[in-house]
Amino acid sequence: MAEIIQKDGTWVFDGDALRLTPGRDKNVSLFRKTLGELVLPLGALAGVSFEQGKKAGRLRLRLRDGADPLLHATGGRLTEPNDPYQLIVESDRYGVAEYFVDEVRNALLLDQVPADPVDAYLLPGPSVPLSVSAGDGTATFDGEHIRLEWNWKTEDAKAAAGSRSLTVTDISAVEWHPAAGLENGHLRFTVRNAPTKAPPKYDPNAVELWGFKKDPLMALVAAAVQARLPHPARATGTDGADARPELPSPPVAAAEDDHDALLRRLRELGELHRTGVLTDEEFTLAKQAVLKRM
Repeated sequence: MAEIIQKDGTWVFDGDALRLTPGRDKNVSLFRKTLGELVLPLGALAGVSFEQGKKAGRLRLRLRDGADPLLHATGGRLTEPNDPYQLIVESDRYGVAEYFVDEVRNALLLDQVPADPVDAYLLPGPSVPLSVSAGDGTATFDGEHIRLEWNWKTEDAKAAAGSRSLTVTDISAVEWHPAAGLENGHLRFTVRNAPTKAPPKYDPNAVELWGFKKDPLMALVAAAVQARLPHPARATGTDGADARPELPSPPVAAAEDDHDALLRRLRELGELHRTGVLTDEEFTLAKQAVLKRM
């Protein structure tokens, strides 16, 4: 077994899996503390490295493409302090870090673990239920249902329709972008049969983010939802077209709530069209998709 304990966190390797525990130091990011402990099977790793510095070094893990829903949902946009697969190593522990790297690399060689992409998630994603408040709303996910609630900073056109409730089967994609420079970020859910080009500020299926401390936590919601969507390697065919079978429209009599949700969606579309967010063509297509479901 190999183990390295630092203020930044503790990494333990038992030959079959790595256990990554964030440290309790005040410099450890809120994102990593909220994400909590991670257990990585050896088969999810593509490599490990250690970089020395004058005052501190850094251990880095490289995962196989497609193994982790968090990495897929964030698309490499997590900053270094929030990256759970890096560990800051103090200079007096460089020898321990190098030993740790050797142990993991030897195990990868002995088990002949390939570094090529995988077509199924090897990590489960963040634990649920999750609830995060940031930007202009709160996103809550219990493993099946996503609820978006708005605050006083939400654009009137989006807030007027009230809270949004979506199921995982309603979702075809989820994306998280952090704020960068003068551009705001967002957490956005793409709803089946209801595409939109509306900016997150007006999109009722998106939370707009302004670059504050809790913004990265929205990436946890994105990753938890992503873990329950079809794996990207299976979701598209060789020609890039969507290979998922089209889900049947829910019957009108299935639940009164479904009918009410569709009516709310029509009102939202009308408001977005009235305010100029949606063009005539976009409004017509979206309205037809909702009416078809009804």
